[in-house]
Amino acid sequence: MAVKIRLRRMGAKKAPFYRVVVADSRFPRDGRFIEEIGYYDPTKEPSVVKIDAEKAKKWIANGAQPTDTVRELLKKNEIL
Repeated sequence: MAVKIRLRRMGAKKAPFYRVVVADSRFPRDGRFIEEIGYYDPTKEPSVVKIDAEKAKKWIANGAQPTDTVRELLKKNEIL
């Protein structure tokens, strides 16, 4: 099972809001997920990012691969 840490799009049309989730890579972007570890709101100024560092580190240690966007968010929050 290839596990990824990725963004799940929520919110209204033209007002995106994302949840950072751990999901099997075979499931759709907004489909089933294993665990929610945070959120990201790019519409605010400055953008709001809240990620549970302990859960993110635990999943990465267990082999979950963050997507490019999530990797940048983790670096900004000094989790990676």
